[in-house]
Amino acid sequence: MTKLTTCSLLTVLLLPLVPSLAHAEKYAFVDLQRALEETDDGKKAKARLKSDFDRKQKELDAKQEELKKIKEEIDKKAQIMKPEALAKEQRDFQDRFVALQETFSRLQRDLATKEQEATGGIFKKMQGIVGKIAERDHFTVVIDRNAVVWGQPSLDITNEVIRMYNGSAGSK
Repeated sequence: MTKLTTCSLLTVLLLPLVPSLAHAEKYAFVDLQRALEETDDGKKAKARLKSDFDRKQKELDAKQEELKKIKEEIDKKAQIMKPEALAKEQRDFQDRFVALQETFSRLQRDLATKEQEATGGIFKKMQGIVGKIAERDHFTVVIDRNAVVWGQPSLDITNEVIRMYNGSAGSK
C-alpha cells in the first residue's frame, strides 16, 4: 500500500470523527428538587405549604377521632338496639365515613394544586438560570438529576443554580 493510499484510507475512516472532535459535546446535570428545597423562595414556599398541610391535617384528625368515638358508641349499643335503629346508625356512620374520605381526597387535590402554584414560578426561574449557565459554560445538554444514574460530581451544577437563584434580584 502506498503512502497516499494509506493517508486516503485513514482520512475516510477518521472523517466522521472530525465534527465530533471539533465540537465536543458537553453535558451537565442539576438536581432541581434539591435546588427547590435549598433556594430561599423554595424554603418559604415549603414552610407555607407545611403550615397549610398541618392545619388541614388537624381538621382531618379531629373528624377521624369523632368517627372513631361514634363507631365505639355504636359497637357498645349494638347488643341492646333494635335491628332497624342499629342499621340506621350504621348507615349514618358509613355516610360520615364516606364524607371524610371525600374531604381527604379534596384536601389532597387542593394541596397538590397549591404546591404546583407555589413551585411553578420557582421552577420556571430556575430553568432560566440553568439556561444561562449552559450558555455560559457551553453545555450541549443539562439533564435533571433524576434521569442520571451516575455522573461525575464535577458535572453537577445544582450548587451554582442555587447560588445564582438566591443571588438574583427579585426573589419572591
